[in-house]
Amino acid sequence: MTTALPLAGRTALVTGGAGGLGAAICRALAEAGASVAVGYNRSAEAAQALAASLPRLGGARHLAVAAPVTDSASLAGTASVMGAEYGRCDILVNCAGTTRFVPHAELDALDDALFDEVLATNVRGPFAMVRAMLPLLRAASVPGLVVNISSIAAVTAMGSNVAYCASKAALDNMTRSLARALAPQVRVVSVSPGLADTEFVKSMDPDWRDLQAERTPLRRLANPEEVALAVLACATHLPFTTGAVLPVDGGRPLV
Repeated sequence: MTTALPLAGRTALVTGGAGGLGAAICRALAEAGASVAVGYNRSAEAAQALAASLPRLGGARHLAVAAPVTDSASLAGTASVMGAEYGRCDILVNCAGTTRFVPHAELDALDDALFDEVLATNVRGPFAMVRAMLPLLRAASVPGLVVNISSIAAVTAMGSNVAYCASKAALDNMTRSLARALAPQVRVVSVSPGLADTEFVKSMDPDWRDLQAERTPLRRLANPEEVALAVLACATHLPFTTGAVLPVDGGRPLV
């Protein structure tokens, strides 16, 4: 490992890797020298294009790999591809997630199908990924690292819908449970962003976005690269950290 490329020789899998946050995380890890597998569910072309565009530093090898987190049986195939290509997984970033805006007071609008979809993707999915990748995480040359992408909705209870808030609170608690269960071979950390200025968020009502920025002490939204830097820090600067939730929220819960 070198100062210029702190993740040289390391391997990473990022689920939801072609999305706004996922793509920024893939780029940050690749720029630090890691070989990155861009995990996807339906966005195969976008994932392949991203993998082809990532810098190949220090002999890094990038690829796109199917990682449908709600299909637990298929994840054995994901692990098989990772094992065949890299022999191990040093870093697993659970970034795949889903939601839909439903006002919290409109209980009938949050139907069972959406509730189950949110929990299956945002909670069961990360657990299934860890379960499938665990032998490869344990094969890491240094303690393997799992980073779960959470949300400040876990603590503020303000988010796109009630199920989403509940799913992120569950994810943070699962982070702690897995950190205890998998130590000392694997570390598990949550990175908890506030509203990030992804393409999805940019498509929303500008007045609503401005209001969210005004309600944040730093008076702006996070950008995806700042969330990616937090993930990178977990791998490069926080080797004695596990079971923690790292906020990247501009102080939003303080208001």
